[in-house]
Amino acid sequence: MYAVERLVPGPFPGDAAAQALRQQLRHERSKPLLDRIWHWATVQVGLPRSDFGKAVRYMLERWDGLTRFVDDPRVPLDNNAAERVLRGPVVGRKNHYGSRSLRGTQVAALFYTLCETAKLVGVDPRAYLLRALSTAIAQPGAVTLPDDLLASTQAA
Repeated sequence: MYAVERLVPGPFPGDAAAQALRQQLRHERSKPLLDRIWHWATVQVGLPRSDFGKAVRYMLERWDGLTRFVDDPRVPLDNNAAERVLRGPVVGRKNHYGSRSLRGTQVAALFYTLCETAKLVGVDPRAYLLRALSTAIAQPGAVTLPDDLLASTQAA
């Protein structure tokens, strides 16, 4: 699947043409591989409480999320870029004795993720958070992606 991703030139997520190419390649090349993995996993016979059985069940229970990238070219194959970016705040948090509570840690992690994802796609994190919060208040359940803001600023 990584070889398929490398066939799309330029930075991720790229312009409309790159995204169209990525989606086409994912459907033509990655989806058949994922179908084979799904079939393999569903015919496995393992004790449900064994480590193997737990791993297969874990994967199958999260299959929709794990394969969402096939249908949306803006979704990366993995979250390695986000993990690398968040390494600094995590090390800092450990050095500062955390966020005082589990809820505080969860909120901090959420905002670090949102801000760093916005930076990765070239969007001002403050502008993105303001847009996402405004949209969430006006349309509960709506999702605003950072590149939605990028597209609207490029169109203006």
